[in-house]
Amino acid sequence: MLSIKNLSKTYSNGKQALDGVSLEISQGMFGLLGPNGAGKSTLMRTLATLQDADTGSAFLNDIDILNDKENLRQVLGYLPQEFGTYPRISALRMLDHFAVLKGVVNKGERKELVNHLLNEVNLWDSRKMAVSNYSGGMKQRFGIAQALIGDPKLVIVDEPTAGLDPEERRRFHNLLADIGSNTVIILSTHIVDDVSDLCSDMAIMGNGKILINEKPKDVIAKLEGSVYSKVVERNELSDYEANYQVLFSTLVGGRTKLNIVADSDPGAGFCATQVNLEDVYFSTLRDNQISIAA
Repeated sequence: MLSIKNLSKTYSNGKQALDGVSLEISQGMFGLLGPNGAGKSTLMRTLATLQDADTGSAFLNDIDILNDKENLRQVLGYLPQEFGTYPRISALRMLDHFAVLKGVVNKGERKELVNHLLNEVNLWDSRKMAVSNYSGGMKQRFGIAQALIGDPKLVIVDEPTAGLDPEERRRFHNLLADIGSNTVIILSTHIVDDVSDLCSDMAIMGNGKILINEKPKDVIAKLEGSVYSKVVERNELSDYEANYQVLFSTLVGGRTKLNIVADSDPGAGFCATQVNLEDVYFSTLRDNQISIAA
């Protein structure tokens, strides 16, 4: 169990990145959704012991994350948004190096572990290739391999699928889903489908605060029956935005499909539509006056 209570963090420029964040996260996959600037990466970096909070507490079982960083790092797997690689160093050598840093000192044990992880993330055939030459998806899979060294009890992945093509994203999802159920896994992302596909528990974050902390199926049920859609011309969009509570718009065959939220059938050609997590996400941001471009 990961227990976070009243974490706050304000940077020297006055930006409050965390504002009294509290969460209880059990074993399994937990999704943290929010737009850019919501405070997700600050929270992930704090939990990964890369920076300090101003106030609050965080415990992984009996480990005090903020005050016992060395013990936390022994059971932590962390995949940041971006990670550097050494030029001309193969995946095999890099993973071996990371395993040494994680305390796997026995050479035979380390070889077995590295080989297992390379097979687990489907990089065995590319093990002798320099990681710097990997594709984006291959780098992310390598990142997960290094994060799994040492049988971690807390795994943090920050925006892991941004920039991946659909096939690499699917492979990455399958890989995350295969990680054992005895681990707390936090998936921090602004991509709604990542959470919808993978997570049974979630929170939505904005302006440094937790806005919603419920199961996806429960928050979807609460919005059921209040979302309507309609295909309109692009030049009509501003008029609809002025007269309806527009959640978001998408292009369909060159025209604009609107999703709106309303207490009752708005008429005017709108049809009731099945609610999904994307509707919940945009509705939550709208209710809290948070811009997607934040």
